[in-house]
Amino acid sequence: MSSHDIVEIIEPPESNHDISLWHNPLLHIYSSLKEKTEYIIKNVSISELSGSLGDLGTLLPILVSLSITGQISLTSSLIFGGLWNIISGLMFRIPMCVQPMKAIAAVALSAHLTIGEIMSAGLGVGAMIFILGITRTIRIVGKWTPISIIRGIQMGAGITLIIKAADLVRQRGSWGGSSWQWSDNYEWAILSFIFVFIFYSSRRIPTALILFIFGLIVAIIKVSSNKSNLPSVSFNYPEVVVPTLEEFKNGFLSASLGQLPLTALNSVIALAALAEDLFPKWSHVVTVEKISVSIGLMNLVGCFFGSVPYCHGSGGLAGQYRFGARTEVSILFLGLFKLLMGILFGKTLTSLLGYFPLSVLGVMLFVSGTELSAAARNFSNIDNDETKKDDDTKKDNDTKKDDDTKKKDNDTKKKDNDTKKDSETKKKDDETKKRDFTLMIITAGLLVGFQNDAVGYIGGMLVSLLFFIASFINRKYCQSPTTPTAPTTSTIV
Repeated sequence: MSSHDIVEIIEPPESNHDISLWHNPLLHIYSSLKEKTEYIIKNVSISELSGSLGDLGTLLPILVSLSITGQISLTSSLIFGGLWNIISGLMFRIPMCVQPMKAIAAVALSAHLTIGEIMSAGLGVGAMIFILGITRTIRIVGKWTPISIIRGIQMGAGITLIIKAADLVRQRGSWGGSSWQWSDNYEWAILSFIFVFIFYSSRRIPTALILFIFGLIVAIIKVSSNKSNLPSVSFNYPEVVVPTLEEFKNGFLSASLGQLPLTALNSVIALAALAEDLFPKWSHVVTVEKISVSIGLMNLVGCFFGSVPYCHGSGGLAGQYRFGARTEVSILFLGLFKLLMGILFGKTLTSLLGYFPLSVLGVMLFVSGTELSAAARNFSNIDNDETKKDDDTKKDNDTKKDDDTKKKDNDTKKKDNDTKKDSETKKKDDETKKRDFTLMIITAGLLVGFQNDAVGYIGGMLVSLLFFIASFINRKYCQSPTTPTAPTTSTIV
């Protein structure tokens, strides 16, 4: 991908194939751990540490809001969030993000759901996504979804993140007056915005890490000046939460059904497409089935201990990539950090995180939305087809130049015919790209307008079907030579 930086990644050394797991299991395990440790150490860098913080704009506001009201356990959320980060990094080999389920969080805050109802919602979504993955049903959805609709979901999700980022900034922002706060205002948002985008294409400046340290210093000063309790060190552990049947019913009906399409489309299908764009080497590992199973297991385990319902997400991956993450080392670091914070500090972190500047978090979330929306630029496969056709045409022309002089007239006619065919093909490709672009805009517009991924997906698929019917009628009865084919479909499996 030409638009992204070319980064040298130190690959793990070749495994010693002479050491067999069956003949010498202890030596095989030791050798594997040694190679993995060396690989991780060699890829530790400031940019990876910065990239690990690229999804804080989504994570912190949800964790703080739900933990303050006692609707989730902050201790369990940090511990299990850290475990899922580490497991996801080792499993997928990319900086796979782990973020709260936004639709469930939104319903929980607005409807004042209990901790049991929130856990029930997470269990419901986790079970359904797990079944879709383990039975490979999710593959059917990904295979038959046009790539333009997947890009539309990515664009719509990115624009939604940008809107939420603006809402975060407006919550505390002011231009002066009695409501102005030195710690959280429009001025900090503007300076953070300028700082991030002036180094937008540079991985040498860890912008996310610098913003996080700045926000943490501000939060510590605010906690101290307000005489609030600073985080204290103690041993914290998750506690079991078992929802009642009534809580499961309310949580499933009020929050699970709204989260399911968002998870299936944005956290699985769109995420697999983005991962293939950013990390094509690991596309055989980051499949829709494995992502679905991963999300399912995260919630079927964590939600029994009061953890916020977690999922993966294309927006988080885009944010972490933009802020410097290129390997799994970034989220291994983040997972270890979450794990230690959960065990050592637990819920005592609530007051400190509550003072973290929303103006800074809003800018970080804005960057994540921008990066995710930018992935929609590859909304059609036509460009690759055109490249192949151009190469074939060049080869044919080179062959024709070597023909005998007696066949020059015939060659000229063939070239004319090839030119006409190329012109017709170009018109078809232009029409197809125009149609794919229209599908992408329709999907994104419906998603943003109705704030629902399912509406955007169903609307896009409906228009795609109508386009296909119209194209079929034109070919069958009107015999239009310039009628484009059906929109290109995704190859994500």
